[in-house]
Amino acid sequence: MVPNRSDTFVQLSETLFTPYTRRTFSLTPPEHRERNMGCFECCIKCLGGVPYASLVATILCFSGVALFCGCGHVALTGTVTMVENHFSRITSDHANLTDVVQILQYIIYGIACFFFLYGIILLAEGFYTTSAVKEMHSEFKTTVCGRCISAMFVFLTHILGLGWLGIFGFSAVPVFLFYNMWTTCGALKSPIANLTSVDNICVDVRQYGIIPWNATPGKACGSTLSDICNTSEFYLSYHLYIVACAGAGATVIALIHYLMILAANWAYLKGLCQQTHAYQDIKTRDDQELQDVQSRSKEGLNSSYS
Repeated sequence: MVPNRSDTFVQLSETLFTPYTRRTFSLTPPEHRERNMGCFECCIKCLGGVPYASLVATILCFSGVALFCGCGHVALTGTVTMVENHFSRITSDHANLTDVVQILQYIIYGIACFFFLYGIILLAEGFYTTSAVKEMHSEFKTTVCGRCISAMFVFLTHILGLGWLGIFGFSAVPVFLFYNMWTTCGALKSPIANLTSVDNICVDVRQYGIIPWNATPGKACGSTLSDICNTSEFYLSYHLYIVACAGAGATVIALIHYLMILAANWAYLKGLCQQTHAYQDIKTRDDQELQDVQSRSKEGLNSSYS
């Protein structure tokens, strides 16, 4: 008995398409791109891809570096001016101080340029990892190179964080020195100073190693010290050193924030890679099973006709 062709076609269709349909629904990615979206939906989607944590860290890093570099540069210039005018009248005595200050100012220029570029790179890396996490099974794919770059940024940010921690401690030294001088200036105005000789209250900057011991005059006492305390160089430099130290602290916090973000993004990329490989394995196995079913169905159809 020859089987009916319509019945055979129905059986073949069920055999071919039923397993494929069942498995297709299970492998459908969780996110779809909508082709027809309005302006509001597009804006929401764009805002959803912004790495807000990296953006906050970048703003904090730029602010901290700008405060440290700008205020530190001006404060160093004011310090040299104050030493030249009041503590070291001979140029050779403070020549080393002038050279060191110029070197520090050039270092400040380099720090400002480097961290401007590095902050932009880290922000771009935040956009990259945010897009990779949000589009897990779309056209966007992570690569081994991308994960290696993320790991490199984690290591580099860790080293820079330790370096800025040292800079933060170093920037606290001039704050301490100027604070001692500020306290001494306040002692000149206290009632206790009237009971003793004002000329006995002095500030000797030679003990801090700023200028050599043979520098003249090297120290300031009494009314001379009071005049120095009232100068704009001293007042401005002291407060600028405080702001520069605060900027260095803000930069340390920003780098710690960056480090947490980069470590989390690297972990996300690693998990994403594993999920993508598992998805590709399931899809490949499903396609292979479908091809096997089609080949067996064709063989069965050919045998039924024969």
